[in-house]
Amino acid sequence: MAGDTDPYTTLNKLLAEFRFAMLTTVDLDGKLVAHPLTVQEREFDGDLWFIVGKDASAVQQLDVNPNAGVTLSSDSSWVSLAGTAEVVEDHAKLEELWNSVVEAWFPDGPSDPRVGLLKFSADSAEYWDSPGGKIATAVAFVKSKVTGETYDGGDNAKLDL
Repeated sequence: MAGDTDPYTTLNKLLAEFRFAMLTTVDLDGKLVAHPLTVQEREFDGDLWFIVGKDASAVQQLDVNPNAGVTLSSDSSWVSLAGTAEVVEDHAKLEELWNSVVEAWFPDGPSDPRVGLLKFSADSAEYWDSPGGKIATAVAFVKSKVTGETYDGGDNAKLDL
């Protein structure tokens, strides 16, 4: 994903590649806490959707302080999002996102009253992308060590959403 590509398009393409994310919340003592979650919707419009247990610590923390961050990574790209998150009562959306993987955690299905739909709304984003993947990154790193030139890790942009 070259640097001349629209950064919003690049962000969308990167987010579509990730399956897992870390949602960071603030606990009652003011400490940051990360929670692993599975991204349930690939089309990014400023929101990410997760299916969670309503009794999860992340949900309890978001009830007190809705500020949150989401980070996603692969071998060659990284995305950091900042925004807010909340549990949303939208059974139609929950049904739409429901899948067999989620059923492993919630065997009673989307009608289980313990199941919640977490909506993360991003205010800003930053991404880093190393085109060509792990091998291209390794080659560029070795080249920088041999030539003494600064390592150029690829494409980076900060966005307000």
